[in-house]
Amino acid sequence: MKRILILNGPNLNLQGRRDKEIYGTRTFDDYLAELQARYPETELELYQSNVEGELINALHGSEGRYDGVVLNAGGYTHTSVALRDAVAAVSTPVVEVHISSILAREEFRHTSLLAPVCKGSIMGFGLDSYRLGIEALKG
Repeated sequence: MKRILILNGPNLNLQGRRDKEIYGTRTFDDYLAELQARYPETELELYQSNVEGELINALHGSEGRYDGVVLNAGGYTHTSVALRDAVAAVSTPVVEVHISSILAREEFRHTSLLAPVCKGSIMGFGLDSYRLGIEALKG
C-alpha cells in the first residue's frame, strides 16, 4: 500500500470559507473523504500548518514514512527559501499543487521557489489539483 502525505500550508485550514470565488466552497475535510474513497489502496494522511518550521519538519519526517508528498505551500511557495531547501534535501518525491493558477493571480505569485526542486507542479484545477498530484505520485 502506498502512503502519501498531503501537506497544506498557511490559510488552507480555511478552505471553503476563504476567498470562495478563488478557492470554492468545499472544505478540505470533505474533499479528503472523497480522495480516500477514490484511492482505497492508498493511505492518505493530511497535515496542515500555518507555521513554516512545522511544514519543514513534516517534510524531513516524510523520509522512509511516505512514498510521496503532495504539497500546497500556500503563500510560502513564493517566499520560503527554507521550505525549498527542505524539499530539495529529502529523497521523498514532492509534487507541488495549487488550487488556483498562480500564473493568473497577482504578479508576486507568479514565481514558485519550490517548482525547480519538486517532481512536478499542478495548478489551476481547483481541489482536483490534489487528485492530479496523487496520480503523479502513484504513476
